[in-house]
Amino acid sequence: MRPERRRTRRADAPRAGLSAPRLLALPLLALLVAGCGIRPTEVPTDFGPAPSRVRCSLSEPDASEPSSHGLAVQVFLLCGSSLVAVDRSLRVPDGTADSQRRVLVAQGLLDQLAETPSTAEREAGYQTYVRGGMTVGGPRPKDPEDTLRLSTPPAELSAYALAQVVCTFSDSAAAEGDGSVILGGPMNAPLRRYDCTDEVRSQPSSHQPPSTEVTGG
Repeated sequence: MRPERRRTRRADAPRAGLSAPRLLALPLLALLVAGCGIRPTEVPTDFGPAPSRVRCSLSEPDASEPSSHGLAVQVFLLCGSSLVAVDRSLRVPDGTADSQRRVLVAQGLLDQLAETPSTAEREAGYQTYVRGGMTVGGPRPKDPEDTLRLSTPPAELSAYALAQVVCTFSDSAAAEGDGSVILGGPMNAPLRRYDCTDEVRSQPSSHQPPSTEVTGG
């Protein structure tokens, strides 16, 4: 009877259940996982919404520069969620009386606010909520001398439009230069003095221009 020959396994032989091709595929798979599994994304989906693409800076340096002729002014447009001052230019005849000059400047500012922003401004994210066709007049006999009466009552303007008008007027020759402006409508509703604050400029949607009723002339 022949003695039973003891079988030995070669050291380089693959283990049961794993063929040689599968063993060779494991390092390649690891490299693929390491190289592609941690590919960075532009916006991490676990950390809030995508950042805003609004730049609020003009790509064309001369897109909003005022003309060399005329009165240099600024109007407030909406960019992102804030009001941003943009340069404009108005023509006011020389020798105009102060009271009439104030109304002419106010009407010019309204017209500028109602204009569609330039192509460069739109590409930078600027927009306006002031509608065209609105007019402004001076004070009535019993109004304070710096009163501006709008053809649309201020209370009927949208939050954005009112903030644009108040901040633009209060920072111009149309007002007294103290950061406020007295506004009224075409009817006999009480006049109100509106202020343009930092909160209004930064968040006009949630911060209405604070106002107080004006009682005396």
